[in-house]
Amino acid sequence: MRIAVTGGSGKLGRTVVTYLKDAGHDVVNLDVNGERGPGFVRVDLTDYGQVIDAIFGVDDSHDGFDAIVHLAAIPAPAIMSDIATFQNNILSSFNVFKAASRAGIKNIVHASSETVLGLPFEVPPPYIPVDEEYAAQPNSTYSLVKHLEETMVKELVRWDPELKVAGLRFSNVMNPEDYEKFPSFDSDASSRRWNLWGYIDGRDGAQAILKALEWEGTGYEVFIIAEDDTVMTRSSASLAAEIFPDVPVTRELGEHETLLSIDKAKRLLGYQPQHTWRSHV
Repeated sequence: MRIAVTGGSGKLGRTVVTYLKDAGHDVVNLDVNGERGPGFVRVDLTDYGQVIDAIFGVDDSHDGFDAIVHLAAIPAPAIMSDIATFQNNILSSFNVFKAASRAGIKNIVHASSETVLGLPFEVPPPYIPVDEEYAAQPNSTYSLVKHLEETMVKELVRWDPELKVAGLRFSNVMNPEDYEKFPSFDSDASSRRWNLWGYIDGRDGAQAILKALEWEGTGYEVFIIAEDDTVMTRSSASLAAEIFPDVPVTRELGEHETLLSIDKAKRLLGYQPQHTWRSHV
């Protein structure tokens, strides 16, 4: 496929571009930041004219796409002001989805976020492990936008029955160089309670994106994307019992099993995590 990756210069985006290229796809990075050269088009995604022009084709760079992976965003709460985060992220997403519709692109993957699950869980989750079955609980402007993006896509696929979109609720993205700090988390279980001690290796994030692109179907589905394990050496059951003693645990937990359920991604996408921080420390 010829695939546009928005935000391909970001932490996850760089890994995704490389991963998709290694899988044999033709990839173009659409981003406001990046080095000039083949496979990169500088685009301000908040400008619809630039977005639709870039998606339809840019001189001898490309003449359109088969699929879009939309990752571009201010990537977390509290990086910029709330209004800047809201304006940038919601407008960029609308522009990308609308331009894709105009271009007839039916295969889209977009980065949603674990934050819609209720992070930082100051109000405990309804049950553990958390999954995609309960209503979104955004607790920040960043998370609110992710929820609105998911809501927007639900309507877009209703308008176009041939459209297929996967929303990937990524956990905290980590690269191998980040793993050296993981053992320090053990000293205070509450320090990583905010996302139930979850994470996603960027390489497995890229794997999930490729699986979602290859997934056959129509309509919209959201998937939690995390690693199989937690960031802690302590057992998952002991963490849940200490920090969330009143939250129901819906099944027996494996020793280090993630509390961000990835069962749906495994079942529908064939996602199988390949990486763990325990191999690097």
